[in-house]
Amino acid sequence: MISGVERWRGPDTVAGAEAVQGELAARVEIPAGPVPPPRRVAGLDVSYRKDSDLVAAAAVVVDTRTLEVVEEAVVEGAATFPYVPGLLAFREVPMLLRALDALTTPVDLLLCDGQGLAHPRRCGVACHLGVLTGLPAVGCAKNHLVGEHDEPGPRRGDRSALVDGGDVLGCALRTQDGVRPVYVSPGHRIGVDQAGDVVLGLCGTFRLPDPVRRADHISRRALT
Repeated sequence: MISGVERWRGPDTVAGAEAVQGELAARVEIPAGPVPPPRRVAGLDVSYRKDSDLVAAAAVVVDTRTLEVVEEAVVEGAATFPYVPGLLAFREVPMLLRALDALTTPVDLLLCDGQGLAHPRRCGVACHLGVLTGLPAVGCAKNHLVGEHDEPGPRRGDRSALVDGGDVLGCALRTQDGVRPVYVSPGHRIGVDQAGDVVLGLCGTFRLPDPVRRADHISRRALT
């Protein structure tokens, strides 16, 4: 699917990783208006075996019109970069690229369990993957990382802007009535408002979007 890019491994040092993040952040494209809505979205997640460097990465392709799974891919391997806050992408991106390369179904957008622009260096995992693949990408994180926001309203679809240093990085989005919000930010080639719309449209009856929930499930299962 993404011939050649799957072999990307990234730097070996923290200083090198921070420099690469700066280079990738400069290549992120955030359009001013809407882009064509995606027909097929790949939900992505990585699971870790406790007390081990063994990881499994999963890609789950979903048809946005029906929320039906079109294809799944899981790969296993070892994390080659240490855990460093803000640099998690360097542990996960090489494996996620392998999972994407294992797919045979073309996809229109990548949906990552993690951050996009809502990152201290404006370069979360969704930015990494978007720039490296050239695909639109969105980050949907369970936890808040950077930026300030008002509490969104209590109903499904309510959202509030996530702002840092005067920049709108994404939104806190309520995906089900009364549940905690998720933190959505664009990673590449999609805007803030549309990123939130895509995530909401992929949430069935749970807090997290269906493709990411499924990717989490099958990546965990692969390590058992």
